[in-house]
Amino acid sequence: MKDQKKIWVTVLVAALGYFVDIYDLLLFSIIRIESLKGLGYTSAEDIENYGHLLINTQMIGLLLGGLVFGILGDKKGRLSVLFGSIITYSLANIANGFVQNIEQYVVLRFIAGIGLAGELGAGITLVNEIMSKEKRGYGVTVVASVGLLGAVVASLISQQFGWRPAYWIGGGMGIALLLLRVSVAESGLFSQAKQEGVQRGNFMMILRNAKRLKIYLYSIICTVPVWYVIGLLVTFCKEFGEALRMSEIPKPSIAILFAYAGLSIGDMLSGLLSQWTKSRKKIQYLFLALGAIMSAVYLFSGTWSLEAFYTLCFILGVCSGYWVISITSVSEHFGTNLRATVTTTVPNFVRGSFVLVDISYNLLKNPLGKLNSAAVVGAVVFALAIFAVTRLEETFGKDLNFQEK
Repeated sequence: MKDQKKIWVTVLVAALGYFVDIYDLLLFSIIRIESLKGLGYTSAEDIENYGHLLINTQMIGLLLGGLVFGILGDKKGRLSVLFGSIITYSLANIANGFVQNIEQYVVLRFIAGIGLAGELGAGITLVNEIMSKEKRGYGVTVVASVGLLGAVVASLISQQFGWRPAYWIGGGMGIALLLLRVSVAESGLFSQAKQEGVQRGNFMMILRNAKRLKIYLYSIICTVPVWYVIGLLVTFCKEFGEALRMSEIPKPSIAILFAYAGLSIGDMLSGLLSQWTKSRKKIQYLFLALGAIMSAVYLFSGTWSLEAFYTLCFILGVCSGYWVISITSVSEHFGTNLRATVTTTVPNFVRGSFVLVDISYNLLKNPLGKLNSAAVVGAVVFALAIFAVTRLEETFGKDLNFQEK
């Protein structure tokens, strides 16, 4: 009974960590327009161009941070990453509230991105390793469902207090969470691997093994549509609203609020459905198909009322809710000595892949227009994701007590 209590305390602390992580990760997308105007950049062209620059800089930071914290998670332990990442992004986000120009903003979003990279992977790895193979799906569902509500709270706080205090509040929540982390124990499987002296956190073990590399790449590709939806369709909803000639132009802060409320519900549904069907892959297929359909509806169903548009953002969020299933599947594919590395780097490479999505969209935007450009990029992203799922094995109920040789 006492062990079960410790397990669920760990799940709760991981969920709250992911909550703060998502709050800080999505905060820029929410206050993009307000913050850039506050720094004196008022033209529509500057706001759009600097917005793309800042979100891409943050994603590059996530790529680098994913590698650093993923390797540290296997070499030094899951808890070392949970402490190091939250200190890094909390301090960076507090500093973000004091920026005075675009150069400072770029540097601090990059540093914040590095810190934000470690939270999800380390949390999911720890929860997967301390829970039984029959019930771990419930644990990661709680982590994702609670965590994703961070974007909803970020939207509400930014609307209530403004963009600078929103950064300070997010950083403060992260620092406060450090106190809760003191009670969390390290993964027993990691401690066992450490005693056995196996090689841990060696990224070259992935790159030099064709089978591992294929699984790793397919795991990234199958989850890219989540950030196509959130990073492009929802974050830049103002620009798409104008292209759709809406009478009232949607606000990114509200669109993200609705999308992440949907994403939280979608992750809860996908986690429960995965437990009931005893399958990760079936749920990935289902949500990818729904996501592709609703993305097409978003781009080609004509002029929307503001209420209908926000409702559609909510539905898109629900359809993107297979995120937790994909990250859980990544963790289940690899042995204990590489598990934190892959579970931390994959979601951040997924987030970082948005840079390629964004570049492709912008290259096609002038010849095709915003709507057609987004549609072409989306068609490619969803087709590749469905193909990637076909190449992955079913991992539901897999015993995680094994090492990569």
